Formats: sequence, C-alpha cells, structure tokens
Amino acid sequence: MEKASHLSVIVDLSPTQWHLSAQTSNQYPLSIETFLSQLLAFLNAHIASKHENSLVVFGALPGKSVLLYSSTELLSDDAPSLDANSYLPFKLVDSTVVQRIMNEFDAIGELEEEPPCALVGAVTKALCYINRITHPSSTMPGVAEDPSIVHDPRILILSVSPDLSSSYIPIMNAIFSAQKLKVTIDVCKVYGPDTVFLQQAAHLTNGSYIYLERRDALLQYLIMSFLSPTSIRKILAVPKQDKIDFRAACFCHKNIVDIGFVCSVCLSSTHYLYCFVTKF
Repeated sequence: MEKASHLSVIVDLSPTQWHLSAQTSNQYPLSIETFLSQLLAFLNAHIASKHENSLVVFGALPGKSVLLYSSTELLSDDAPSLDANSYLPFKLVDSTVVQRIMNEFDAIGELEEEPPCALVGAVTKALCYINRITHPSSTMPGVAEDPSIVHDPRILILSVSPDLSSSYIPIMNAIFSAQKLKVTIDVCKVYGPDTVFLQQAAHLTNGSYIYLERRDALLQYLIMSFLSPTSIRKILAVPKQDKIDFRAACFCHKNIVDIGFVCSVCLSSTHYLYCFVTKF
C-alpha cells in the first residue's frame, strides 16, 4: 500500500427495502441502524489503513442521490465537537454520515408511492468525483497537487433494491465510463434477489460481487472482501461471483430478455425485433 487509495461508497437508502430487511420473519434480519454501525466501522478501517487514503460516501435515495461525506471537501458545519476520547477523523465520518442520512429520511416523509432509488445517479457522481481527484487542479481544496500521487480508485455499492429495467442503458454507460477511468466497481448485495446489472458491473470492471448469505456477519464480509485495494488483491484470494447473468433489457419495452437480436453498432436498437416476433 505504497500509494494512496480512494474509496467511493454508494449506499442504497430505499426506506421500503430497509423496512423489509428488518422484518423478524427473515432468517437474518438487518435493520438500517445495525447496518450503519457496521458500515461506519468499515469506513474507519479504510481511513486507518493509510493516512493519505481518501473517502467519499454517496446515498442513493428515492428519486435522488446525495453526497453524504467527503474527506477532501469538508464544509464548515461538518466539524464535530472536540472529544479527547475519540479519534477526530473517525468521529467526523460517523457523525456526518449518520446526521445527513437522518436529515434525508426526515425530508422524505411518508410517500404514497416510493420512486426508484437513484443508484445510477450516485454511480455517475462517484465517477465524476474520481475523475476530479485523479486529475486535481489548483482550485480544488484539500487535494494534493503533486501529480506523482496516484490514487487507486474504486467504487463499492451496497445494494438492497432489485433491478430497474429502465436503468439498463444508463448503468451500462456508467460501466463503460468506469472501464475508461480504470475504476473497479465492487458490489455487496445486502438484501433482496441478485441484481443482473450490478453483476455485470462488477465483472466488467474486475470487481467483486458478493451476495450476503449471513447478513449478521456484514462487517466480516466488508473487511475480508472489500477493504483491500485493487493493487493488493493480486496476492489475495478475494472472493468473486461463480456465475454472471449476462441478460440485457430490450430497448423498446425495457424487459429483461434471455434471447434477442442485438445491433453490432448501438448494442440495443434491434432488441425491438425480438419483442416484435414474440408479440406476433
């Protein structure tokens, strides 16, 4: 770990899915409070791994994505009260992330129909943020101007929501952008069925896709699978998915199909032929 490592964490904050995850009828119920306590321990471990490591946390909320924490752009109201019994960077992450999530949940209120979480928007913001820190300018505060400092960028997605077929094209565009930026996308499926699109995102960017079999051991999964940067994983046996679902969504009806006609140029337009044939 000679070089600094950057980690962008995207947290799926769907109130409905987290309510279902906390149900006692589940074999391993996991509430949002327990999840956050284990996630914060993981974030602190990343910060403690190397002093120069950078961290940013995005929240994917219903209909929007927000920045929850950034280690390079601290606002004046982010400074916590001094406490001699706590390490200031740890306390800063914990207090900022929790407070902003609570504020966002309070702003949502009660919705008659919950819109889908803006996961693609959060991934796009994370890629833009990574592009900024890997090409720092003199006007960006908190980022070293030394071009010899190379970050090891990666994105970790903590998902609880199912696939949204209408987001297939946007998520694939984000995957192609991550490939060009050489950004690794890791996925931890905390709750719900496997997601086809996120499996492909992890596979195409040489990341890891982990489906939690024991959600009560979330912190152990995070530490063992996602703490090490990509440069260290070459000598570690990091678990990856055994099989990848390569199904795509048709361009016209947004349905996930097993067999279809794909245009060699745009990769999507002739999905309409498959739907047309199956309809008639």
